[in-house]
Amino acid sequence: MLFNSLDFALFLPVVFLLYWFAANKNLKVQNLLIVAASYVFYGWWDWRFLSLILISTLADYVIGIALSKEDKPAKRKLFLWASILVNLGLLGFFKYYNFFLENFISAFSFFGAEIRANSLNIILPVGISFYTFQTMSYTIDVYRRKMEPTRDVVAFAAFVSFFPQLVAGPIERAKNLLPQFYEKRSFDYGQAVLGLRQILWGLFKKIVIADNCAYYANMIFNPSADYSGSTLLLGALFFTFQIYGDFSGYSDIAIGTARLFGFRLMRNFAFPYFSRDIAEFWRRWHISLSTWFRDYLYIPLGGSRGGTWMKIRNTFIIFIVSGFWHGANWTFIAWGALNALYFLPLMLSGSNRDHLEIVAKGKTFPSLKETLGILMTFSLTVFAWIFFRAENIGHAGRIISEIFSSSLFTLPRFSAMRGAATTIILVLGLVLAEWFGREQEFALAAFGPRWKRPARYALYYALILAIFWFGIQGQQFIYFQF
Repeated sequence: MLFNSLDFALFLPVVFLLYWFAANKNLKVQNLLIVAASYVFYGWWDWRFLSLILISTLADYVIGIALSKEDKPAKRKLFLWASILVNLGLLGFFKYYNFFLENFISAFSFFGAEIRANSLNIILPVGISFYTFQTMSYTIDVYRRKMEPTRDVVAFAAFVSFFPQLVAGPIERAKNLLPQFYEKRSFDYGQAVLGLRQILWGLFKKIVIADNCAYYANMIFNPSADYSGSTLLLGALFFTFQIYGDFSGYSDIAIGTARLFGFRLMRNFAFPYFSRDIAEFWRRWHISLSTWFRDYLYIPLGGSRGGTWMKIRNTFIIFIVSGFWHGANWTFIAWGALNALYFLPLMLSGSNRDHLEIVAKGKTFPSLKETLGILMTFSLTVFAWIFFRAENIGHAGRIISEIFSSSLFTLPRFSAMRGAATTIILVLGLVLAEWFGREQEFALAAFGPRWKRPARYALYYALILAIFWFGIQGQQFIYFQF
């Protein structure tokens, strides 16, 4: 079920009313309702894949209890690996089977050996990269004795399948989200209003910004050989705001929806395009995944504690694995490796934690140094997104080659340029709104509460009007494919 669909517009109020009016007196019933609603939400797409969520849920629930009863290190490690193999096994089969098969055949063909093997027509289950990582982190934390395992199977099933963040995050930690299913929840009007405001802003970013940018990015990228360097650069910029509006918009809707039900989800985006270096960008982009890899891969590998070569190795591992997590294509691996190259100079010079506060905090405008840093970081990010969007490495190479040709200095031209101008204005409006709202959790939070009611409601109605006027309805979220 899509957040930007009529189905969800009907589903959400029904679940909300049942949750607060029919099930509000019993915590267990509320949690059962969340599980049922979450399974309906996910099964709306394809009910057959509910079995995968159920397998992950039951496997890690049982393994968590087994870990609490076992003190022998060897057996505890065996239980841990059982969880990892179940979750990564499901993820690996559905997401990477054909990728590894095709590259295996290609490798042997390179040496003159022919191997015949048929790829499988595998449908990638929506959200599998997210919920497998979420449930796997629970088992790892129990193994590390950082938390006690739950014996409440309903609460655990609700944690794994919680519908607001089930299919595209944030990837929650059990230490944050699971205890919230044990607590008595009371309706908080202020949080509900804040949640609705965040949902509205998320829908605006998705439907008005991301979907319109996607239309023009696809128009330019798909027949890319027909366009000049300046037009291809414009396409890369459209994709840059498409992926941000799409994914951060999803996170805003997810976090806002969770607020309606009395839950607090972690922040997933913190205005990343205002970052002054690439290290700051990765502290602000897809925060739940970045911190997951930091805590469960980078630090166990040794982090930054070893010598220079260990730091370089660990940095490349973390970024390449992050790229591969996004998809079974060499373009994602190249995107991850490129970001590792961006990050290395900062890490080796010890300046990767220079910018921990939001840029120009308490000021209207950034300094010249901050402006140059933002522009440089944004430019590097746009360049890296070309690999992320391209169909293959060769496609990315052709686009980059044309961008760095003399045609870069011509005016962008393509058939829908006039319509694209409106989208460019909308993107500039988004950038301005996010700049002036950058000290809040999300941009709209900076405007509504400070304004008088007529101005506040005028802003809300303007956003709703923009969603219906400029919006392209029912478009799938880009991260569903990851």
